[in-house]
Amino acid sequence: MSSENHLKFSNSVLFIPLFVVLSIWTVFWFEIKFNINLNEFGIEPRSIKGLRGVLFSPFIHGSVEHLYNNTIPLATLTAAIFYFYNKDAGKVLFFGALFSGLLTWFIGRPSYHIGASGLIYVLVSFIFFKGIFARHYRLIALSLAMVFLYGSMIWYIFPIKEGISWEGHLSGFLVGLILALVFKTKLVIEKRYSWERDDYNEEEDEFLKHFDEDGNFIESVDPPINEVKISYHFKEKKDREEG
Repeated sequence: MSSENHLKFSNSVLFIPLFVVLSIWTVFWFEIKFNINLNEFGIEPRSIKGLRGVLFSPFIHGSVEHLYNNTIPLATLTAAIFYFYNKDAGKVLFFGALFSGLLTWFIGRPSYHIGASGLIYVLVSFIFFKGIFARHYRLIALSLAMVFLYGSMIWYIFPIKEGISWEGHLSGFLVGLILALVFKTKLVIEKRYSWERDDYNEEEDEFLKHFDEDGNFIESVDPPINEVKISYHFKEKKDREEG
């Protein structure tokens, strides 16, 4: 059986989250270093100029607190999606950021919408619903972990607090759900040993051949070496006389 669908660690699980986190912190450092404000590059709803925020807004944050609150969830969720859904992880990040940004641009209030929280909601929603749809116990366990760690985030898809882009959160949540339905991710296949398979035959197991019926170790189970029979054909040589 191919091991392509087995859960396995890859460099993307480490380096992609690191790259994403360094990107948003670098942009914030750039603002502080040169004393500039990039908020105008955020999403400005129903404005042609505001469409550029679909690409730039996830990298822009209004404060250190805002940046810090998004850093840990973004790193954790990105690592999780690249570990459990490696085949579709890149597409989820790209289309999640794109469509959640467009939906925010369409339904948002007249303001600059910035921050990576919309993408975080995409990842939480995708991981949660994908695990439920897959009905695989490991992925369901991951979904339950999403509820435990980020379940309180559900309230922020509603306008319950000033200064928070609930439209971006709602957009991310809906887009994550849609992507979980659209992407037909292959189920994780657990690596199984030969004795765990239904067609396992004890008599053919090379390891068990080293033990007798009482469990005693047999020093050698090598098959006997076939004897080689050598046949000689003697041919008498006649003397020749020289004349």
